[in-house]
Amino acid sequence: MSTDVTIRLATRDDLTQLVALEAACFDYSRIGKRSFSRLMQSPSAQLHVLVKAKQIQAYSLLLTRRNSRRWRLYSLAVAPAARGQGLSKRLLHYVIDYVKAQHASALTLEVKTDNAAAIALYRQLNFEVTDVLVGYYDDGCDGYKMSLSFNP
Repeated sequence: MSTDVTIRLATRDDLTQLVALEAACFDYSRIGKRSFSRLMQSPSAQLHVLVKAKQIQAYSLLLTRRNSRRWRLYSLAVAPAARGQGLSKRLLHYVIDYVKAQHASALTLEVKTDNAAAIALYRQLNFEVTDVLVGYYDDGCDGYKMSLSFNP
C-alpha cells in the first residue's frame, strides 16, 4: 500500500471533489454540495477524506448524536479507479480508531444486501448483521444493518 496516503477532515476546498466522487460512486441518494458543506459544519458529523496524489480517493461520513456513545457510518465511498488498492480497509481502520477514541460503544452502518465486497470487508473487520431492512434503499433494494461493538 502506498505511503503517500493522508486521511484528514474534509474542508470547503474539497467540496468539488467530494461531489464528483459521490456522483461516480452512487446512482441513488446522492449527497450534494450544500449538504456536504452543512455536514462539515455540524458538530454531530465527521467527514474524513482519504487523499492520494493530491486527489480525494475516498471519504467517510460519520454521524452521532449529542451524549450518544453509538456512532453511525452513514456513507463511505471509494473512487471506482482506486478500488482494489485497500483504501476502503485503510479508511475503515481509521474510522474505527477514531470512534473508539471518542469513547464510542458501537459503530453501526447500513449496506445494500447486493454489495458483496463491502459486506465481506465489514465482516472481516468484525461487523455483524443485526437486522434486514426490507426495501430500505431508494431503488427498492434491501439493506443490512451491521454493527461493531467495542468492549469497555
